[in-house]
Amino acid sequence: MNQNFIREVSINWDRIDADSYLWDISALQFTEPVVFESPVTYFVGENGSGKSTLLEGIAAAYGFNPEGGSMNYRFSTYDSHSELYQAVRFVKGVRRPAEGYFLRAESFYNVASMAEEYRDHTPKEIYYARYGGKSLHQQSHGESFMALIHGNFSGSGLYLLDEPEAALSPQRQLTLLIEIDRLARSGAQFIIASHSPILLGLPGAGILSFDEGVLHPCEYLETESYQVMEMFINNREYFLKQLLGERI
Repeated sequence: MNQNFIREVSINWDRIDADSYLWDISALQFTEPVVFESPVTYFVGENGSGKSTLLEGIAAAYGFNPEGGSMNYRFSTYDSHSELYQAVRFVKGVRRPAEGYFLRAESFYNVASMAEEYRDHTPKEIYYARYGGKSLHQQSHGESFMALIHGNFSGSGLYLLDEPEAALSPQRQLTLLIEIDRLARSGAQFIIASHSPILLGLPGAGILSFDEGVLHPCEYLETESYQVMEMFINNREYFLKQLLGERI
């Protein structure tokens, strides 16, 4: 039985302005609802294919701050999100998430700064337990990412992550993979936009590709992230010569 908090997502295009750039993103023109069957679903695709746009629209429509954070975060440094959230429609599960988080690599600094402001209204022991024992700004980008996840994510939450690998080394990506698997097995739901062949390798995860202009299910070995990485590792010298010339 599907126990996800978000079971289906559809878009009511009547709510989108006729001159919106959203009409130019082909992969968003799906007519059937997107069904989330696995507790972990990855959005994959080339830059500009629409995966982060859809993830952001889902997050804002569900009630998250468009720049990131938990449901309680309410701030805006720059309104860059599209109007897609106004058109997103959900089929929700019978369960409701006890908590949640929208994590965006590109605006995480702003979220960390807001966490500092909230510190004055949070008991010190609780605040530091959530963020690895010290301020997020006193940690590296990758360390602060992992501290936030370890201290704030649980098996009863909904988590939307936009390219979390951007701040993480390969070793930390493996750590995140383990944590996602642990939380998903405990009842959490993840929707993640990613280019990481490490994260995409999670067994049992659903993968939706935005490539070729059509949103469609994709197997791990069919993802461009995996194929390009595999070809480069197995044929590094050949690829470098093709890319950089005979000086290699």
